[in-house]
Amino acid sequence: MGGVDKGLQDFKGHTLAWHAVQRLQAQTGGAPGLIAINANRNLPAYAAWGQPVWPDTMEDFAGPLAGFQTALRHSQQQNTPFEYLLTVPCDSPLFPLHLLERLALGLSASGADIALAAIPEADRDGVTTLRAQPVFCLMRTALQASLVDYLASGGRKIAAWTALHSLVEVPFDAAQDHPRDFSNANTLAQLHQLEQI
Repeated sequence: MGGVDKGLQDFKGHTLAWHAVQRLQAQTGGAPGLIAINANRNLPAYAAWGQPVWPDTMEDFAGPLAGFQTALRHSQQQNTPFEYLLTVPCDSPLFPLHLLERLALGLSASGADIALAAIPEADRDGVTTLRAQPVFCLMRTALQASLVDYLASGGRKIAAWTALHSLVEVPFDAAQDHPRDFSNANTLAQLHQLEQI
């Protein structure tokens, strides 16, 4: 990303993280009760938008699960603790506006602890299967202790931790869905491609 903090990289005139906040606020089933940003640098820049900014509580870089742990801890410290946590990455600025609604329906219908978005992807042979997108996740906040234990044991893989719990993959493969909605940008070239959509 040219040395720029990914969340602060420009996308269509605004930062990637700003787009994520806007899409969360515009969810068709209603915005989450609290939208917070997990960031470890440039905190004043993120805080300028009015959302809480929560740095990782772990000292060593533990990837997305460190952000999950931080959000789970904060969700329990609210005046009215939240029962669920929705996570989205900042580098997928086109994620669906019905993401929360669909994941919540999947979680409710299955009685699972975690719901992951799953999108169709074709393999080298052209066979299409659903592939989970674990950073697009709705989970019960009661899983906080489990994640603390998993990270303390040295675990770092989202799939390995989610596999410890009842899990439902919610397919985003209906006619109105498009896999590109979950496309992420890890380079400036990929970001510019997403801007053309």
